[in-house]
Order: sequence, then C-alpha cells, then structure tokens
Amino acid sequence: MKIMVAVKRVIDYAVKIRVKADKSGVETTNVKMAMNPFCEIALEEALRLREAGHAKEVLVVSMGGPQCADTLRTGLAMGADRAIHVSTTETLYPLAVAKLLCGLAESEKPNMVLLGKQAIDDDANQTGQMVAGLLKWPQGTFASKLSMEKGSSSVTVEREVDGGLESLKLQLPAVITADLRLNQPRYATLPNIMKAKKKPISQVTPEQLGVKISSDLEIVEVVEPAKRKAGVMVASVDELLDKLKNEAHVI
Repeated sequence: MKIMVAVKRVIDYAVKIRVKADKSGVETTNVKMAMNPFCEIALEEALRLREAGHAKEVLVVSMGGPQCADTLRTGLAMGADRAIHVSTTETLYPLAVAKLLCGLAESEKPNMVLLGKQAIDDDANQTGQMVAGLLKWPQGTFASKLSMEKGSSSVTVEREVDGGLESLKLQLPAVITADLRLNQPRYATLPNIMKAKKKPISQVTPEQLGVKISSDLEIVEVVEPAKRKAGVMVASVDELLDKLKNEAHVI
C-alpha cells in the first residue's frame, strides 16, 4: 500500500502573528516557518502504518514556492520515503490545492491520502473534503484513531463528534484528515536530518498535472483582533454583582 501525505508550510505556531501595514495579509518576511502541526500528525500516522506493515511507501507532497523544500525535507527526516514539490508562485486556496492533490493521486495511484484536518494559518478545513469529492473516494475527517487489519482493503476511522465517538469503515482508496488526538508526532533525529538534505525532491508544475490555478476569492482586508480591555479590581461581592448587572449586563 502507498500512502500520500500532504504537508503545508505555515508560520510556526509559537510565533506572534503580525499584520502587514497595508492590511493585505500577515507578515511572513523573516518569520520562522514550520510544518503545519496537523500535517505533522498526518505524516506520523502514515509512518506508523508503514512500521506496522500496512504500507510499503510513504510519499510526502507540498506545493508553493522554493521554500516548500524545507518542509519536505522535514518530512523526509521524519521518515518519508519520497517527496514531491508542486512548484508554483501563485496564491493557493483550498480548491486549487485539492485539484493539485487530485492530479498527483491520479499519477501516483496511492491507496490512501492523509492530510491534516486544517492548516493553522487559514483554518479553512476544506481541502481534504474537496479531494475526496474530486476523486470520488470515501472520506474520514477529524480522525482521532486509525486501525487496519493485515491484508485488509479497508480502514476503520474513529472520529470525535458532538455526541461522542463515531466509527467509520472505509474501503480503500480513501481520504483521511487527522485530528489533534490522533497521535504525538516524532522528532526528526540529527542523522536523519543530515540524510534528508541529500535526498532528491521531485518537482512538478501545475501544468504538468493538468491543473490551471485560479481563484474566485479575494482578500479584502486583514486586521488584528480587537484588544481586550484591562480588568478592574472590585472591593466587594456587592460591587462585583453591581458591575455584572449594570455594566456587563450578564445577570
């Protein structure tokens, strides 16, 4: 079985986000970037499936500018077998990404496509569902547990829903998106990081995949959240109740 994992390069989760002066987006110049945490979880699960004998190859893919190579090398250092970079300087939105992944799936013929449920930069939570729709494959979103039996052509996905846990049995090939509780990703060791620097990364273009990048979305303005007002100290419970009733209007 071959597993294809899509990974995205995003601003590191520990970095304080700054909005550009012209409000056209967030500042990414001289900002630490990293692999999207949910993508890390998806890659970790693919590696565990391979280690359990369910898969023979883990393919990691990313799309964007030349800097995506760093994210792909992180994936190789974690243990992926191959890497593909879809090279483009165009702004990519979920539908365009889904079409590119669909093109890669048609050429690589994976048995499973694993993605993070969302990226922490746009929080769109759309790409996995769109990929499944375009490929007409079954999908298991927000997976908190995956299980397979040896030689099976299906995978059982446990996912968290409002009422508890839901278990789905999907016939392969399938698309699965990873939730936060699926696993704890491993750290890439220094020897593997050094080896990953020497591994080749295949490069393709959207044109080679038969995909035309276009979008019907336009970012009008990006602004920072309103700053919270400073708290106040009250001298008594009666004063607190008075403020909650007459100023906050919550009681």
